[in-house]
Amino acid sequence: MSVKLRLALTGKTHQRSFRVVAQDTQSKRDGKFLEILGSLDPKKNLIKIKRERVSYWLSKGAKPTATVAKILQK
Repeated sequence: MSVKLRLALTGKTHQRSFRVVAQDTQSKRDGKFLEILGSLDPKKNLIKIKRERVSYWLSKGAKPTATVAKILQK
């Protein structure tokens, strides 16, 4: 099982928000995930990340998507 750190879409139609999740690569974008690692609200420009859990998953071999990698660099 390979794991990726990716964004899962949540929120209403014109009030989108995202979760940063650890998810199996074969799962759908908004499907079953292993753990919630943070949240992102682009309208309010809020980013909340659990850094210790992200580093745990990265140490286990999880690969972030391009968008999540940019968020983690901030």
